[in-house]
Amino acid sequence: MTAAARVAPIEVRVGTSGDSNGIPGRPEQGPRGHLSVLATELVDLIGPQPGETVIDCTFGAGGHARLVAERIGPEGTLIAIDRDPVARVRFQEFEAEVQCRTRFIASEFSQALKDLQIEGIRAAALYMDLGMSSLQVDAAERGFSYSHDAPLDMRMDPRQSLTAEEILNTWSEQQLARMLRELGEEKYAGGISRQIVARRPLHSTSDLVEAIKAGMPAAARFGGGHPARRSFQALRIAVNGELEAVDAALPIAWDTLEVGGRMAVISFHSLEDRRIKRFFAELAKGCICPPELPVCVCGHEPEAEILTRRPISADDDEIGANPRARSARLRGALKLAEGERA
Repeated sequence: MTAAARVAPIEVRVGTSGDSNGIPGRPEQGPRGHLSVLATELVDLIGPQPGETVIDCTFGAGGHARLVAERIGPEGTLIAIDRDPVARVRFQEFEAEVQCRTRFIASEFSQALKDLQIEGIRAAALYMDLGMSSLQVDAAERGFSYSHDAPLDMRMDPRQSLTAEEILNTWSEQQLARMLRELGEEKYAGGISRQIVARRPLHSTSDLVEAIKAGMPAAARFGGGHPARRSFQALRIAVNGELEAVDAALPIAWDTLEVGGRMAVISFHSLEDRRIKRFFAELAKGCICPPELPVCVCGHEPEAEILTRRPISADDDEIGANPRARSARLRGALKLAEGERA
């Protein structure tokens, strides 16, 4: 299929069996209790067609994958990637329900994509949802949430050795402050890191929440969301090497796409979104000659057409049903053939 053909608008398909998990006008997405963010918007953006191969780099509970499976049909193939063991269980339920061919890879997505490239597999569409699954957040024992008292774990992959508890109890005050500042954009990083070190050893999420509150001015503990939100985000990103994984995966994912294929990414905070925006913008660059040259001599042509000049965000109905959708941003790009201007 040509790039121009894939740019054609895709019809929005809305389920007729009632509202999807409480969101009016949206199709069923997956297990009850899990709401896939921007599900219809993402699937419309990548426009999967019957018989195509699509890669879901972050399967989670399979909400996006179910909508994709409907589009690609029995002749299509959906390859799901996730390092979380819970996702494998969800995938087993998923593959029993859908008609398309399926495959699951239990791995961090950059490594899984490398392995697929070695196999010679190319995809017509590929997508990533970089957010936490509600099933992960709500599993209190995993330590992702500041709303439950739990061990300081926060590992996406339980096979990994590094935990949140190890970071909090072994990193220096300076290292902790830098992590909170850079990965959580926490303005009170210095005070919080001092309290963490002073209260060692920390063993539970409650211990951490108390240290965070003690490290902030009293006025900052109220308003603007939970005071521990940014610190928990920073710690989770550090434990799982999330930004490094995104940086490694983006170019590999792009190379895995066939010409005319579409790639879409949902991010949930500015650290991720800036990376996605910059990555697509670099691919969409044309001439890179110095501006003083009267004519182009570099011959550089864009590899991508950006499909979302501004990121797509959730509407009021979705945010009302799923407040976690408020920070979601969806960006996408189309892979161009050499010399093509889509």
